[in-house]
Amino acid sequence: MTKLKQYKMFIDGEWVDSDTKKTFETLNPENNKPWAVVPEASANDVDRAVKAAQKAFEGEWPKLLPRERGKYLRAIADKLRKNAELLGEIETIDTGKLFRETKKQANYIAEYYDYYAGMADKVEGTVLPIDKPNIQAITTRVPIGVIAAIIPWNSQMLLTVTKLAPALAMGNTVVIKSSELAPAVLFEFAKLVEETGIPKGVVNIITGYGDPCGKALTTHNLVEKIAFTGGPETARHIIRNSAENLSEVSLELGGKSPVAVFEDAHQENAINGITAGIFGASGQSCIAGSRLYLQKEIYNEFLDKLAERAKKIKIGAPMDPKSEMGPISNFKQLEIIEKNIKLTVEQGGKIKCGGKRHSFSNEGYYFPPTIIECDNHNLPTAENELFGPILSVMKFENEEEVINKMNDNQYGLSSAVYTSDFSRGMRVSKAIRAGITFVNTYRLISPSAPFGGMKDSGYGKEAGIESIKDYTRVKTTWYYTSDKPTLDPFSMR
Repeated sequence: MTKLKQYKMFIDGEWVDSDTKKTFETLNPENNKPWAVVPEASANDVDRAVKAAQKAFEGEWPKLLPRERGKYLRAIADKLRKNAELLGEIETIDTGKLFRETKKQANYIAEYYDYYAGMADKVEGTVLPIDKPNIQAITTRVPIGVIAAIIPWNSQMLLTVTKLAPALAMGNTVVIKSSELAPAVLFEFAKLVEETGIPKGVVNIITGYGDPCGKALTTHNLVEKIAFTGGPETARHIIRNSAENLSEVSLELGGKSPVAVFEDAHQENAINGITAGIFGASGQSCIAGSRLYLQKEIYNEFLDKLAERAKKIKIGAPMDPKSEMGPISNFKQLEIIEKNIKLTVEQGGKIKCGGKRHSFSNEGYYFPPTIIECDNHNLPTAENELFGPILSVMKFENEEEVINKMNDNQYGLSSAVYTSDFSRGMRVSKAIRAGITFVNTYRLISPSAPFGGMKDSGYGKEAGIESIKDYTRVKTTWYYTSDKPTLDPFSMR
């Protein structure tokens, strides 16, 4: 029997077990077998981590010159590049994502740390034009305090850096809750953070279930901001919890992202973008382009080409460099996918390709690229976020109609438009109520590009210049510049 890998939590610069000694196993989606054991954080463990972060915040960390904090961020970036293969392998084993993607992503994420290292000394205050004599007023941006960062399983390294890097750059301290579904890669990451020599307590990494771990973290009286990525239901719990400590909350939630292809679109390019958007990472992406609207003039021709492309996607082991799709991350998600497909077919949906578990492995959670024709987007697969390689396809006749359909959506995270008409691309992209719109491309990220949504997709932005300000508070300082005493103390001036 293969010995399971053992992990510990990283609190106050030390590697610790849960105070209750509770642990749980994390499964490899490729074969549905446990491969590692991790501690299950208790409320006491959360308290210890938050207090360590608070102590570090009251210590030297926020007092360092911004460029000094930037040096730690650059050190983390260097560690990521040197250990990209290890981090990619661990994330692949724990989530089922392709190694060809996780390894590359670990390398690219280093760019985010470099970006925010460079931003650390670029955030400026202002001198205010005050309407009073002998008064000077300025604003400065100061760190918030202890940040609780709650990370989902599907892109742990990416969704950590968009919170951790700007938070550290501005002098905050952080407690990261890694997903209980795939926590291992963040403990490997913690080892690299430790190697940089960053002060104890500045970065703490724990994992555990929503109750007690998540609840204790999001209600803790020393937590000043909660940065969450995940589903809407969990987000509602977090918002209710934040009422206990009046912490700030930023939410990066899910989506049911619409994609429109007009008759004049470059079809091969559109097929590539759609494939990347819904079948890349097995569709396990919050920006997955899972609703497809095809103009009626090209509907049959385009759909046939897309289905043929989908059928050729190579499903295989995540570590195999030739694989193009790996398994679904967990059995619960697989059941949700199958249930929604069944209901959609019962309500008139027509499966164009896929639709049933793949035969690649009887042990893993493999599901093929699936395309379903839907009369409308109120059918289950077209309406619900499935977090899998399931594409619902519908027709439209004209620009006005497709804009209305794309906006008839409880979510507003991502979207896309494919057309060779530049003016149309501008009009439609402007009209779509989503935080991100791709025109003639899809599934791109950058440290300098804000990421976030509207409506039920949450609020707040990650990445980009503006997001670093979300990890600060504005402080106003008033100076009286006259040598004479102030006037009437009983009258506001």
